[in-house]
Amino acid sequence: MTTTEIQTVAEEAVARYLADFERFEAQRPSAEPAFARALRRRAIARFAATGLPTSHQEEWRQTSVAALAKQTFLVPAGDPEGVTEEQIAPFTFAAAAQLVFVDGRLSRRLSSTAGLPAGVVAGSLAEALADRSDGAAAIEAHLGRHAKLDHPFVALNSAFFEDGAYLELPRGAAIDGTVHLLFLSSSADGKATRSFPRNLVVAGESSSLTLVETYVGTGAYFCCPVTELVCGPNAVVDHYKVQRESREAFHVATFQLHGERSCTPSSHSISLGGSLVRNDVNAVLDGEGIDCILNGLYLVEGRQHVDNHMRVEHAKPHCASHELYKGILDGKARAVFNGLIHVHPGAQKTDAKQSNRNLLLSRDAIANSNPQLEIYADDVKCTHGSTVGQLDDDAVFYLRSRGIGEEAARSLLTWAFASDIVERIKVEPVRKDLEEFLFARLPNGEVVRQAV
Repeated sequence: MTTTEIQTVAEEAVARYLADFERFEAQRPSAEPAFARALRRRAIARFAATGLPTSHQEEWRQTSVAALAKQTFLVPAGDPEGVTEEQIAPFTFAAAAQLVFVDGRLSRRLSSTAGLPAGVVAGSLAEALADRSDGAAAIEAHLGRHAKLDHPFVALNSAFFEDGAYLELPRGAAIDGTVHLLFLSSSADGKATRSFPRNLVVAGESSSLTLVETYVGTGAYFCCPVTELVCGPNAVVDHYKVQRESREAFHVATFQLHGERSCTPSSHSISLGGSLVRNDVNAVLDGEGIDCILNGLYLVEGRQHVDNHMRVEHAKPHCASHELYKGILDGKARAVFNGLIHVHPGAQKTDAKQSNRNLLLSRDAIANSNPQLEIYADDVKCTHGSTVGQLDDDAVFYLRSRGIGEEAARSLLTWAFASDIVERIKVEPVRKDLEEFLFARLPNGEVVRQAV
């Protein structure tokens, strides 16, 4: 497509969303509080002003959303209770709480919160917003305050979200086990659909939480989630996002972390599916003594495209952040990594490290990596780096000299490359599931399984 054609497609897509919003807003329940309606109006106004991103914008220079803009996505009309337990069984595991969302809406029948301690709130964001009690006031303090509307897809989500997960942990609460958020998307009668899940997680002072977000689906659709995580003072949050979307799906997601004094947040992003995938991971370290870990692994093949954009804001002194993203690309897959560590004036004693490593299994695969530092303090320790390369021929030769076939040798080395991230996953069912995925994906996977 020419530049003019791309621009025309983008403008037509924006016009469709603006028209859809008029109908959508008119159908919103009267119980929705005023601050939520105000957020929607600010968001759609911002989206109308910015439009969909193009490759002329630096943040989107290597990722085109023209294919997404060309499609018209239907609002899912199906019943979220129409999904069976058998359909979600491959993606569930034993958890303290499980919230299942079908095309962005909570299925009460498939969800359970029986394993949560007293005082912990876990359920539907839509229902919490409709509740006129103090719960809605707590949501107002955080919803839309961290994920910025300057991002066109955050604006789109903020305008159109219907439901999502709302978790609130009071001071000192500790959940024994995992909270699992499962998002299932699908096409409708062969036509592409869309959903905008909105998740808000507030971990109070000295609380502890392990949270897993899983995104799966069938057919063609557009999933555009936003998760805002507020980590209170001394809180410990271990977060995982597993994206296993349909190969026909568009997945454009934002994870926004706001950390307060001495909290310990960690997040692992796993990207396996999707046709066009964009993950924006942003962290604001807004208190002293924060120790933040952000890791990721992406495995793509065929013509899959995955883009990971990361921004870590060191706003206060004496904080540490460590990021390691690894990618394995095969076929004609494309990957983009753009990571920025921004150290604010006065954020002395910052310790920040960012690394991106890419393994190309095909000569046609391309990885673009751009780690960056912006430092406005003088007493800091910051490093960044990236690598893009193929398997080491000497290592392959060494394994072959020990009687291992070439294909199996290459698979073993690929496994070793990925295992650095896999082994850091503390939730056993998530780790085991990822291991099984790798065994199935790698040639001679059974040989790898026996070797490790």
